Amino acid sequence: MTLDPTLAELARVIRRIEGKQRPPAPPRPATLEAALGAELEPTEHGPVLVVRRRLALTDHHGTQALGAGRDLPAWALALLARAGAPPASAPRLLYLDTETTGLAGGTGTYAFLVGAGFYAGDAFEVRQYFMRDLDEEPALLAAVERLLDGFEGVVTYNGRGFDLPLLETRFVLARRRFPAERLHVDLLPPARRLWGPGLLDCRLGTVEAHALGFRRAGDLPGALIPSVYFDWLRQKRPGQLPRVFEHNRHDVLSLAALLGRVAGLLAEAPLGPCGAEELVGLGRMLEAADPERARACYRRALALGLPSPARERVLLDLARAEKRRLCWDEAGRLWEAAAGHAGFDPRPWEELAKMYEHRVRDLERALGVVQAALARARAHALPDEALGAFHHRLARLTRRVGAAARVALPAGRSPGG
Repeated sequence: MTLDPTLAELARVIRRIEGKQRPPAPPRPATLEAALGAELEPTEHGPVLVVRRRLALTDHHGTQALGAGRDLPAWALALLARAGAPPASAPRLLYLDTETTGLAGGTGTYAFLVGAGFYAGDAFEVRQYFMRDLDEEPALLAAVERLLDGFEGVVTYNGRGFDLPLLETRFVLARRRFPAERLHVDLLPPARRLWGPGLLDCRLGTVEAHALGFRRAGDLPGALIPSVYFDWLRQKRPGQLPRVFEHNRHDVLSLAALLGRVAGLLAEAPLGPCGAEELVGLGRMLEAADPERARACYRRALALGLPSPARERVLLDLARAEKRRLCWDEAGRLWEAAAGHAGFDPRPWEELAKMYEHRVRDLERALGVVQAALARARAHALPDEALGAFHHRLARLTRRVGAAARVALPAGRSPGG
């Protein structure tokens, strides 16, 4: 029997396809250790998975070299930590960031990944401790405690409100002592001081892009990280976990780079490549420790063209300092500059009126200030009930000016004669 030519051709194609071998599938990592380049570190509670990375001090995180944060002045660290008197020498710092099963905190929230960075010789080392299952928490906490014991201070971002309280809760539940008695630099408050007014928010990703020029490519959003971990617990496949480790590593590197940047600005203030609003933030941080340098920061910010309303707040701060020093001429000049703002803030007007009435003893000028303040307030449609202090002062000054005018009249003359 002879096959139809079309069927014969089809048979040849089928034999040719069957004779070909499928290309081998790319090898999949057999373990999480292989996917991450990790190893198991022994502890008294069993092994814990750890990923280690070493970076050269000349490596940059954005525009900032990692080495810039290595040797920081003790006074700057104490200032940032609000620790009072600086230590005799700069403490050894551990840069700490956690990834957790939720953002609410509380006893049901686990820190499943703890990233830590520190300077070691001529490198910056990042270690990431991972809890492969919930029953490995004792091993993870043991490893973290052992690491913390080698440092006198920790650096976090919002760690005062989240990371450290969460770790302390996990330590307490595990019946371990949390090593909390150490210097703590939380970089969120200084970031708000320096860059908050010009940013939409002060999340670490926003701040690092603005202050360090570092932008994460393909970063896994923090809100998705808990679900990635729960996927791992169910399936035990690496999946998106390498992206979680990358996100955490960038967080740790940003801590080191950001502390170097902030401490550098503090050391150079009021000089250095600062914008006006950064100078105001530096002044706020320096006010208690070094008032002279704080005032110098404010004055340079004004010279650079600090915009309103920050300009008026700084003018009032400077005037308050001059008032404490009894430098009334300079204080008056600053209050007048603040009062010249197009809006209406009662504080400089009140201070000017009090100065002219009680210090300069110029009642007519004090009365003129109050009248001008009320006119400005009415122009901004402020209700009279909100201006009670000014109306009270106006009535008193009017009486005093009238009384002074009567005293100054020659005997037998009436005010209209």
